[in-house]
Amino acid sequence: MLEQLEIEPRAAARGSLIWLHGLGADGHDFEPLLRQWNLADELAVRCVLPHAPIQPVTLNGGMRMRAWYDIYNLDFDGREDSEGLERARGHLLGLIEREQQRGIDSRRILLAGFSQGAAVALHTALRDARPLAGVLALSGYLPLAARLGEQRQADPESLVVRIDHGEQDPVVPLRAAQLTRDCLQAHGFRVEFNTYPMAHGLCPEQLPGLLEWLRERFA
Repeated sequence: MLEQLEIEPRAAARGSLIWLHGLGADGHDFEPLLRQWNLADELAVRCVLPHAPIQPVTLNGGMRMRAWYDIYNLDFDGREDSEGLERARGHLLGLIEREQQRGIDSRRILLAGFSQGAAVALHTALRDARPLAGVLALSGYLPLAARLGEQRQADPESLVVRIDHGEQDPVVPLRAAQLTRDCLQAHGFRVEFNTYPMAHGLCPEQLPGLLEWLRERFA
């Protein structure tokens, strides 16, 4: 099981938000925002913030850091670490199953992620037949998109997908997010797609709508 931190509601949890950080960060990255939003107590949602394993990352000269999988370049159209992505998917499936064992119905489990974490959240949600509360991809993209047709397990009629991206993102170009949207729509998924005048991160004008969307998913 991955190392993780949790924000536990005072009352018994009725839902779970599993939020994956980006490359080189850890589970603390979005902890202040989630505590500020107070989803735990307002909606009785357990916030699960796992730390990715430490491993060498080719893009960064082999430097060891927290990463969900290896990244070779930022082309997003070349060689991808399929084995690493499968390991990351296994970690996330383990977290989903743990929440189910703690009494949370899969329909009350939402997957979210930023950048590399968003890629893992999408990759996993689309390949899982269990109904989920939704999947949120912030400044991310869909890895191994060419394999989705043969590997998809999620029901396009029930899986709710939201993609937020910066119009000036220098790390994951807006085009990568647009191609992700187009791929999902081609497979029948309904995608809420939002862009903002920002780089690789979150911006103030994005936050109110994002919080409201999460409240709706756990209502």
